[in-house]
Order: sequence, then structure tokens, then C-alpha cells
Amino acid sequence: MEANVSNYAKYECLTVEVADKVATVTLNRPQARNAINQKLIRELRTIWDDLADDHAVNAVVLTGAGDFFSVGGDVKAMSERPGGDVLEEGEVHDPMISRRGVTRQLELDKPIIAAINGDAIGLAATHALLCDITVMAEDARIGDTHVSRVGLVAGDGGTVIWPLLIGINKAKEFLIRGTLLKGNEAERIGLVNHVAPRAEVLAKARAIAVELANGPTWAIRWTKLSINQIVKERINMLLEASMALEQVTFETADHKEATMSFKEKRKPRFGQA
Repeated sequence: MEANVSNYAKYECLTVEVADKVATVTLNRPQARNAINQKLIRELRTIWDDLADDHAVNAVVLTGAGDFFSVGGDVKAMSERPGGDVLEEGEVHDPMISRRGVTRQLELDKPIIAAINGDAIGLAATHALLCDITVMAEDARIGDTHVSRVGLVAGDGGTVIWPLLIGINKAKEFLIRGTLLKGNEAERIGLVNHVAPRAEVLAKARAIAVELANGPTWAIRWTKLSINQIVKERINMLLEASMALEQVTFETADHKEATMSFKEKRKPRFGQA
């Protein structure tokens, strides 16, 4: 390891290992299936800046600890109160924290390879799909269940990245229905780049990262940044509006019913007053 470990010691929900000019960033809350809480959201905001500043790093692998990439938000915690999955008691929700997580990931010029080692749901799917190259386990599932499971607008990036990757109507269907796609299907429709058996996903992602880490540095970085202008343009067009609409849906009866039914392990009854 040639790690600048001290740079990353402050992270609690992420582990960072640097070797062969590649930083492997692992979502590390395995006891919670790597669910995204407020601390992890904040760490996903700052990690990209720290990686940008680390001269020992030329490429990044993003993956999850254990059997999951990440199941996204904690629906049970949301049932206690709006935003309960990510907010401390009394904390005001600042959607710009999530926005900065998205924009800073896009602005990191070093290539990011996602090793989707297990299920990637909701905001976690967004972060995986915002990576430059994706390698997914054949038996893992990817999807954005904001709408179907939680009664919320898919506002924190799903409405941006899914249509760019797979086209408008497929994206609309999968986001509205909360479809979970297995690796092979995700690869077939172009949502992810590669599939591999689960045991080989990390090695395949690392191999690509090492190749790029040893490639022509500036040509790689600036080609990536050029193409990311397309994504950033969509972010600027859509993200504030979709985040604002997501905030509005936190107040709806459908969202309350979604979280209560999840907690009570029953089928939700939407459309009630």
C-alpha cells in the first residue's frame, strides 16, 4: 500500500485504500446493507475533493462492503418522520448537500469505475450510474424505488442519469414502476457497461482502473470531463426542480402510507385522502 491513509482517516462510513495509483472507496455500513444516512451523504460529498487532491491516485473504484452495494435510504427511519432516514432530530433538510455530492462526483477528473457487487437502490444507484464505467454482478439488482416503495419523486439524480443511459421511455417506466433490473438485463439495455459473476466484479473493476491509472493521464481526464458536460447540463436543467418536487412529495399522504406500510410489512394502499 502506498496509501495517504491520513487523508481518509476521518471517514466513518467509507473506507479508502490506495494501491497501484487506484483508490478503492467502499461504502462501509454492512450492518445496515450500506444504507445511506446523513453521515454517508456528507462523506459522499467530500470524498471526491479529497481524491482530486491526492496525487497518489489516478483512478477510483467505488464499491460496497459485504453482499450489497447499497440499498439506498432507510424507509423504516422515514416512517418516524419526514427525512428521518438522513436527518438528525431537529436538523433542517438541505437538498444542496445531495446536489453537491452529485456535482462533485461529476467534476472529479479521474476516472471512476463502479464495482456494483450487490443490490444498488435509489440514491446508491444514482451514484453508481454517475461513475464513468460500471461493472455489475450478474445476480445483483439495480433500480430506483423512490416512487414505488417510498411515494417520492426520484429527485436526487435518477431523473437525470437514467434517461441519458437508456432513453426516455425506458427511464420513465423503470423510475415510475420502481423496476429492479438484474445485471444481465441492465447490461443488455446499456444501463451498465459490464457484467461478471459476483466473485469477479471487484477484480474486473480494478483491472480497468489500473489500466486507466497507467494510461495517458490528461487525455483520459479531459475526455471524461468533456463528456460529463452533457450530464452536468442535464443536472443544471433538472436537479433543482426534481429535488424541490421530491421535497413536496414528503408531505403527501402517499409517502406517509408508503413508509407506514413498509414498517408494518403490508401492501400500501395509495390514493387515499
